[in-house]
Amino acid sequence: MAGEASAEAARKSAEAAELAETPLEAAPDSGAAEPEFPVHGDDRAAAFFDLDNTVMQGAAIFHFGRGLYKRKFFETRDLARFAWQQAWFRLAGFEDPEHMQDARDSALSIVKGHRVSELKSIGEEIYDEYMAERIWPGTRALAQAHLDAGQKVWLVTAAPVEIAQVIARRLGLTGALGTVAESIGGVYTGKLVGEPLHGPAKAEAVRALATAEHLDLSRCAAYSDSHNDIPMLSLVGHPYAINPDSKLRKHARELEWRLRDYRTGRKAAKVGIPAAAGVGAVAGGTAAAIALHRRRR
Repeated sequence: MAGEASAEAARKSAEAAELAETPLEAAPDSGAAEPEFPVHGDDRAAAFFDLDNTVMQGAAIFHFGRGLYKRKFFETRDLARFAWQQAWFRLAGFEDPEHMQDARDSALSIVKGHRVSELKSIGEEIYDEYMAERIWPGTRALAQAHLDAGQKVWLVTAAPVEIAQVIARRLGLTGALGTVAESIGGVYTGKLVGEPLHGPAKAEAVRALATAEHLDLSRCAAYSDSHNDIPMLSLVGHPYAINPDSKLRKHARELEWRLRDYRTGRKAAKVGIPAAAGVGAVAGGTAAAIALHRRRR
C-alpha cells in the first residue's frame, strides 16, 4: 500500500508539472568533477535517489519541523526534540528507526487539520530557508548527469511526499516518491496511507513504478547512503553507495558496488566496473490510483 500510494502521488505530481510547464532551478555550479554519464536516450531506465544524507545533508523532516516551528505550528519543547533528533542523525550518519518513527508521529500530529495546499506553500518557503544550502553538490552533479542525458530522475524518501515533490521540482528532477499522509477534502487527517516509505517499502514503490512504465530495472540506477535502502539498491543494475554508513559501505564493497563520499569533499575509492546505466521514462502506479481515490472519497 505504501509503495503503491507513493507511486501514484509521484505520477500525479509529474503530470501536473508537465502541464504547468513550471521553470525549474538550474543545478548549482559546484565545481565537482563531472561524473560518468549514463546511456543517452534509454527510455526503459530511471534513476532513483534517496534524499536524507544522500542528496541533502541531514533529514528533510527535521528541517521541515524547524520551519513549522518558526510559523508557530507547535511548542518549544517539540522543537527541542526535533533539534536533538537532527543532531543525532548528523553525528551518527544513519537513520535510527525509533527516532524516525517519533519524528513522523510528531509531524502527523502537527499537520492534522491543516490543508494540503497550505503545507505545500509552506514547503516552498522552508526549502529556501533551510534546505537549499544543504544539497550535496556531488550528488546533485550525479543527478544532473542523468538529466543531461535526457533521462528521468526520481527522489525516493520516507519524507512526506509533498515536501519531497517540492525538493525534486526545485532541483529540476522528474518527481518524487514519498510517504503519503491521508487527506479528506484537502485536509490532513493525521493518518498515513499505508506505512512510511522506508526500507523495503522503497523497493516496492520503485518496483511499482517499473511495472507501470515498463522499465527495465537492470538498466536503472539507484543512489543511497543507508543500509536500510539495500532492498532498493539491490533492485537495480547500477547501485551507488553515496556517503554510506558503515553497514552499506561494507555491503557495497563486498558486492563491488560503486561508492561516492562527499562528506570529505573528495570522491571515495571507486569499485566495480563503470556504471553505464541509462535513465528514463516517467513512472507511476495505476493500481494505487484506484486505492487512493477510494480512500479519499
